[in-house]
Amino acid sequence: MKKLLLLVPVCAALTMTGCSNMNTTQQRELSGGAIGAAAGAGITAIAGGNPIWGAIGGAAAGVLGGYLYDKNKSGN
Repeated sequence: MKKLLLLVPVCAALTMTGCSNMNTTQQRELSGGAIGAAAGAGITAIAGGNPIWGAIGGAAAGVLGGYLYDKNKSGN
């Protein structure tokens, strides 16, 4: 239990510092991928499928959506 209590803040610190130097495109792609993975896993689990495959498909769609959203916002 003590190892778990130490592991949580270490992982949180690594997560925050790992994303600190990202540009807006990377931030939007990461956000889209995370949201897509969560949504895909949830929808697939509710539908009775394997949530891993739903998460993979949702993450791919989310990253693409984040990229396209950033390109639309930047005017490219």
